[in-house]
Amino acid sequence: MIVGVLKAQLHLSGVDSLKAKRSIVKSLVERLRSRFNVSAAEVGHNDNKLSAVIAISIVSNQQQFIDTQLDKIINFMRRDGRFYLGTIEREIF
Repeated sequence: MIVGVLKAQLHLSGVDSLKAKRSIVKSLVERLRSRFNVSAAEVGHNDNKLSAVIAISIVSNQQQFIDTQLDKIINFMRRDGRFYLGTIEREIF
């Protein structure tokens, strides 16, 4: 069993309330779960309306599959125009 973990910091500009931020983050998490069949959640900066930290995990028996999926997830998030990606950490173990 191989586990891949991705942690990404999102920077949201033009968001004026926590409610608006949570709407964006919730939408992103749901889209990641349904499109890539991964576990995803907001794990940091919960009370900051201009920033969020998202963690994503995926389990497989092939490291190449995990690498490919994580690359696709990063590209998917980069194309989303509601935020921009800051620091990205990825780990496979």
